[in-house]
Amino acid sequence: MSSIDVNSVLSQIRSLSQQAGLRPAGIPPLATDLAATQATPSQGFGAMVRQGIDGVADSQNAAGKLQQAFELGDLNTDLATVMVASAKAQVSFRAMVEVRNRVVSAYQDVMNMPL
Repeated sequence: MSSIDVNSVLSQIRSLSQQAGLRPAGIPPLATDLAATQATPSQGFGAMVRQGIDGVADSQNAAGKLQQAFELGDLNTDLATVMVASAKAQVSFRAMVEVRNRVVSAYQDVMNMPL
C-alpha cells in the first residue's frame, strides 16, 4: 500500500469520526467533552456481556417456571407456550455459546499475531 493510500484512508477515518461526533485518537479531549464523559459513565464491553448473559439466564428461568407450572397442572399454561419458551431459551443459549466461541477465537488470533 502506498503512502498516498494510507493518507487518504486516514483522512477518511478522521472525517467519518468527526461526522459521528468522535474525536480522533491523536487529539486530546476538550474540557467539555471530558466533563460530559465523566457525568455519564459509559457501559463497556463487560457490561454488555453481563447484560447478554443475564438475558439468557432470564429466558431459561422463565422457561423453567413455565415447565414446572405445566407439570404441576396449571390450567393457564399450555404445552405450546412451554415449548416455545423452551425453544427460545435454547436458541438464546446457543447464540451466547457461539458468541463466546467467536470471542475466544478472535482473542487467540490476536495473541498469535507476530510482533
